[in-house]
Amino acid sequence: MTAFADLRLSEPVLEALREIGYEKPSPIQAQGMPPMLEGRDVIGQAQTGSGKTAAFGVPIVEYVDPTSSDTQALVLTPTRELCIQVTQAIRSFGVKKNVEVVATFGGAPIREQISRLRSGAHVVVGTVGRVLDLIDRGALQLGSCRFVVLDEADEMLDLGFLEDVEKILRRTPNGRQTALFSATMAPPIRKLADNYLYEPEHVKVKADTLTVDSVEQFRVEVASKDKPEKLAEVIAAERPRQAIVFCRTKIGTDRLYRLLKDRGQNARALHGDLSQGQRDGVMLAFKGGRVPILVATDVAARGLDISTVTHVVNYDVPRSPDTYVHRIGRTGRAGASGRAITFVESKQTREREAIEEHIGMEITPWSAGATAVRGSAPEAPAPAEGAVEEAPAPTDDAPADASEVRRQKPRRGRKPQINRDADEPGTRIVLAPGTSAGLEVRDLVAAITEATGLDGEAVRDVLVLERFALATVPAANVDEAVDAINERAGGERPLYAEVLVPR
Repeated sequence: MTAFADLRLSEPVLEALREIGYEKPSPIQAQGMPPMLEGRDVIGQAQTGSGKTAAFGVPIVEYVDPTSSDTQALVLTPTRELCIQVTQAIRSFGVKKNVEVVATFGGAPIREQISRLRSGAHVVVGTVGRVLDLIDRGALQLGSCRFVVLDEADEMLDLGFLEDVEKILRRTPNGRQTALFSATMAPPIRKLADNYLYEPEHVKVKADTLTVDSVEQFRVEVASKDKPEKLAEVIAAERPRQAIVFCRTKIGTDRLYRLLKDRGQNARALHGDLSQGQRDGVMLAFKGGRVPILVATDVAARGLDISTVTHVVNYDVPRSPDTYVHRIGRTGRAGASGRAITFVESKQTREREAIEEHIGMEITPWSAGATAVRGSAPEAPAPAEGAVEEAPAPTDDAPADASEVRRQKPRRGRKPQINRDADEPGTRIVLAPGTSAGLEVRDLVAAITEATGLDGEAVRDVLVLERFALATVPAANVDEAVDAINERAGGERPLYAEVLVPR
């Protein structure tokens, strides 16, 4: 198969795929989509980053009937981050057919999600616990559900969700079409497939097919004490557009993040000790391109799907070859190229050799001269009048914390940037319009930060509905934020705001 047109998809779906840059199917798409389009059950075994969302998302939107308000497809995900990413992807596939896709996950107001479901949801993407809750409340009706997808089933197993997954499957019609996607097939997952899938087509894509072709892999021999300096050298030489730096532990992640921040780098940390509000703020900033470097643990970064990540740095050698494959799969996505650089201490030769055996190739030594990076950012032009200025590197007379620099030096033509703690008291505001005007979460966050000078992390719990949107901003700044947004309402994409008064 050389093109999506070979699948005989309808023109609205093909047009949507062309607009988002999908040209040639990935291996999991080429093998998994035909049986799904034929109505067969599918087991897809592939790593994250293989394009499996399109493998099940495109067949779903192809057969969804937009004239019916019934829920016709359910996609279960293990985490809210993956839920949001899958929702955005399926929306982009079905935009020309007016397919309504609703995300349901914990940590967000359930009443708002119930309202969305009642307005009509052709496809529901949700975390296991929230979906089960909505079913028990009678808010999610699955009597007309034709498709059920279990995404990242191995992580559902790790999180102890399989029992609840079975409860949900028993609430769906017996005649449904079911797809299960997992990087591994542990016995409990195999048993689940045997019990709930009917003569499934087994599609398997090897890990090295996903990584070797799209990601250039390098190693850096370095002593433990020299790793911070070597990381600074690598970042300066590679100049990544966006990079994820992986550490083994939460403590190590926090320590490296603070070191980078003290050196003037625009970085954020992502690990399990952060509150959900803090994690959402970090992800919004990183996905929106406002943060170039994300320092993360493996658990926190699982399921990240951000096509603009050009580099992965394994600051700590991963514990297993499978983890290595998962890490470097964060770059080189959707047909793009990427670079992966692994720091190896002298005592870790055996781990490096195990990784090389697993991927079937030797990892090339890295040198500072190898800077012709296919995924790197171009030379930055001089800032235009009114553009945002970069915070200067810290000196002996200047604060080391980049956020302090931003507070002291207002940007030209803008209000000063104000960084906030994601856990401080917030007030809910309602904004208009919503998705009917083409607004997405990142558009809304950008509009609020542009108007108010708030940092992206201060804008939390964003929910964009058809005709309006909701967001939480710091309570201490809510009045001036609403005034600032309304002052700019006459622009090309008008946005109006008011404080949401609870009933």
